[in-house]
Parts: sequence; structure tokens; C-alpha cells
Amino acid sequence: MAERDIEQRIAVYRPSDDEERDDDDSLQDPEMVIKHPLQNSWAMWFFKNDKGRDWKDNLRVITTFDTVEDFWGLYNHTLPASKLQTGCDYSVFKAGIQPMWEDAQNKKGGRWLINLNKSQRQTHLDDFWLETLLCLIGEGFDEHSDDICGATVNIRTKGDKLGLWTRDATKIEATKKIGQKLKESLNVPAKIVIGFQAHSDTAGKAGSTVKNRFVV
Repeated sequence: MAERDIEQRIAVYRPSDDEERDDDDSLQDPEMVIKHPLQNSWAMWFFKNDKGRDWKDNLRVITTFDTVEDFWGLYNHTLPASKLQTGCDYSVFKAGIQPMWEDAQNKKGGRWLINLNKSQRQTHLDDFWLETLLCLIGEGFDEHSDDICGATVNIRTKGDKLGLWTRDATKIEATKKIGQKLKESLNVPAKIVIGFQAHSDTAGKAGSTVKNRFVV
């Protein structure tokens, strides 16, 4: 299936409440259900910061999905990012990739990072997160979609963060084009700069001390 077709189907097919009720009824007859496959399988993860447990023990998979309908079913039945408790994260990554720097498919890469202040949690966060997910699962980065690993949203006291993770930080041209596409898709104003940080620079350092390798 062409990448553009996938992206358009995801954008067009957003079920209304009535359609969701119809879907629930149709689940009784498997032959009535026709689903639209995504190009990749994805896993959604949830992190809750329990200081009494190891970091990895606080991270768990919610579910996996590989169709447009299953994505919307998941999205419409999970708490919006803006309603999560401070210290919690959502992550959506290609199946087989864990949302951590140490994963073999992440460790040479990095992330485009959008920082939001506390007031933007109610005005921008949920829309930014949804649009990022649609770009993600709809292969919206064109020929560079294979370089995408996943995305995260971090809810924090001082301000929330949205990150798009890539596979190889040394691919300069591809990385910049991914950042430009993300900024365009989220309608981030041109005067607002978003930066790319390599995981190798970020590991073991406080976020404020990490320099951006690229900005768009």
C-alpha cells in the first residue's frame, strides 16, 4: 500500500461516536469487519514514575496495533496526554523497538524535541500528540519513514515534552527533512525553533545541558 494512501485513510477515517457504537455491534459478526492495515505494526507504552521501582519496571506495553481501526479504538479509549499525572509518559514505537536509548535500534539515533510550557498542556499538547501519531503510523515522512523509530510525550512539572525518535543521527539530510516535516505537520510557527538531540549526547546529562545538533 502506498504511503500516501495509508496517511489519507488514517486522516479520513476518524470514527464518530455513532460509528463507534456501530463498530461495537459489528464485532459480533467477524465477517462484517473490514480493517485497513498499516504499513508497520506498532506498540503503545505507558510509563508511571514510581521511585520505589526500577525505571524499566515502571514501563509497560498497553497494546499493539497494526490497522487504522485498531489505532482509533486505542486512541479513543485511552486518557488524553493532557490528563496524565505528572511524571507519566506515553510512547508509540514500531513493534520490536523499546522506548529507551539502550535499544539497539535507538542507540545510534536521536530525537526531535518540542518543549511546551504548562499553559500549552491544555491548548496544544493533545493536538500535537495526535498529529505526531498520525504522521508516525501513516508513514508521513515519505522516503524517510523507515528512519523513524517512534514518538514519546512526557508530562512534567516544569513543562511537557514531545519527542520524535529517529534511527541514525549521522544521516544529516534525512534528519533535517524529518524535523521540517514534523514542524509543518504540527503547524508550529516558523519563529519557534525545534531542536534535534542525539541520544549519545543526551545519555547521562540533564536536558538543559544538551546542545541541539540541528534546529528547524
